[in-house]
Amino acid sequence: QVQLVESGGGLVQAGGSLRLSCVASGRTFSSYVMGWFRQAPGKEREFVATIGWSGNTYYADSVKDRFTISRDNAKNTVYLQMNSLKPEDTAVYYCAADRTISGALRTTVGTYAYWGQGTQVTVST
Repeated sequence: QVQLVESGGGLVQAGGSLRLSCVASGRTFSSYVMGWFRQAPGKEREFVATIGWSGNTYYADSVKDRFTISRDNAKNTVYLQMNSLKPEDTAVYYCAADRTISGALRTTVGTYAYWGQGTQVTVST
């Protein structure tokens, strides 16, 4: 069982930045593929970014060139640096994890076994 705890959310003005963190329990963090998803009120949870155990990454088009996902395996932590934030980025952001042998990145909700409780990000105009 893996437990994920997100932090770093908050209220920021449009154009500002936030860095989300997600700390995972367990001793095999380096073998997990990690992802960030978000869910706005009345909308389905959507993919934001993913990172493999080798550090390869993939982003949703809506956040490409603004958000950066990274991981520190020594700290069992994955980060999401969010720059140039827009009001439409407002959502609850969730960290997700799953074991992988192939290292393939994952972009869909159903392919992750473990989820955090979420952290609220609100971007004001």
